[in-house]
Amino acid sequence: MVDARLFLPESWCDNPVRMEEAGIPEEERNFKMKWELGLDIIRHQTALGASFNFVSGDGYYGNSIEFAEAINAMNYIYMLDIHSNLTVYLEKPEIGIPPAKSKRGRQPSKVQPIGKGIRVDKYMSELPESDWLYLEVRNTAKGVLVGHYHFRTVYIYDEENLRMLRRLLVIRRTLDEKNEYEYKYSFTNANLDQYSENGIAYMQAQRFFVEHCIKENKQVLGMDQYQTRKWLAWEHQIGLAFLLSSFLLKEKLYCVDDLPLLSARDIKRWIIFKLYKQMSDDNMINQIFERHCRRQRDINVSFDKQILRC
Repeated sequence: MVDARLFLPESWCDNPVRMEEAGIPEEERNFKMKWELGLDIIRHQTALGASFNFVSGDGYYGNSIEFAEAINAMNYIYMLDIHSNLTVYLEKPEIGIPPAKSKRGRQPSKVQPIGKGIRVDKYMSELPESDWLYLEVRNTAKGVLVGHYHFRTVYIYDEENLRMLRRLLVIRRTLDEKNEYEYKYSFTNANLDQYSENGIAYMQAQRFFVEHCIKENKQVLGMDQYQTRKWLAWEHQIGLAFLLSSFLLKEKLYCVDDLPLLSARDIKRWIIFKLYKQMSDDNMINQIFERHCRRQRDINVSFDKQILRC
């Protein structure tokens, strides 16, 4: 992790006394939506010279037209998950006031797409098997990530600016442990003229590592276990979590040849052991070795199940 922003509810920003007591800087006292904070992070990291290939986000960010359009204006590729109930248009419709269906009742007056949209989950449910493409995306701790993919150029309606926007819809279908299908829906401004199907599928799969990083920082490093009352104290807490995260990554990379399954929790336990010496070095090493053996067995079982499903 390299950056974060603290979301301040609107009720906070409307309470100058509370903001002053918390030591929040004057320039940070304006209310911002979470997608605006996301843009602040991207701009800040760009100014620092950070290098990245694309921007990823969950359904909240994918459903924000403003967020996607701002990233597109920066000339970055994005791969943003979307909600399954989002309406898309398979062909670009005209925008205007639709004709009245009859002379009776209230006449249409609202500008809108003149055409029929469809929810992405309903569109998915009507796809024939021939429209799914089987892809092997990347290696995982439990075998190769495989799935059926569907790609389709669609359009969404920007109601605020009265325009239709083009998106590439990416749908992934994978089997879960119960042999039932799970679906993932995403939008991207990448297109199949620039990128291969495998490349786009790979981008969609990479958000897993963002979620894993956040989970690791919370559960192992205690990033969310604080009771700070001041803005500066919160920044110190998060900054220390980032330093710890970098240290753990360095240790994993340093040990990857000898201990490929070394986890953040393993490293934390080893440091605690070295500080308190509650057992011998051999006993501690044996504990880590046994945990790694169990993980490897789980990986092997998952891999065998994957081969059977295939």
